Amino acid sequence: MAWARTRLEQEREQTLASLRDREADVAAIVAASEGSNADDEHDPEGATIAFERAQVDALARHALAHLEEVAAALRRVEDGSYGTCTVCGRPIPRERLEARPTATTHVACAG
Repeated sequence: MAWARTRLEQEREQTLASLRDREADVAAIVAASEGSNADDEHDPEGATIAFERAQVDALARHALAHLEEVAAALRRVEDGSYGTCTVCGRPIPRERLEARPTATTHVACAG
């Protein structure tokens, strides 16, 4: 399962990079609105600013949730249960794990 650990570590690094990008996006949004007396509720541009903040927040929350999935998958690698479907107990095909390294089920049980 060395390939799985390597793939999951890559996935973790990519997700951490994405999270850093989202943090930079938040900083840019805050910096752009500093010194402005924009009122999100009454300013025509306010809705756009609020939407941008909400979108970046959703992306950051998604990245954090994915980091938890990666950590759980790494724990499964450690305990030997990685690659076993949590629904039926059969092996998850390597192709699925390569495409979705945090998968806990094979395709038939995923739906």
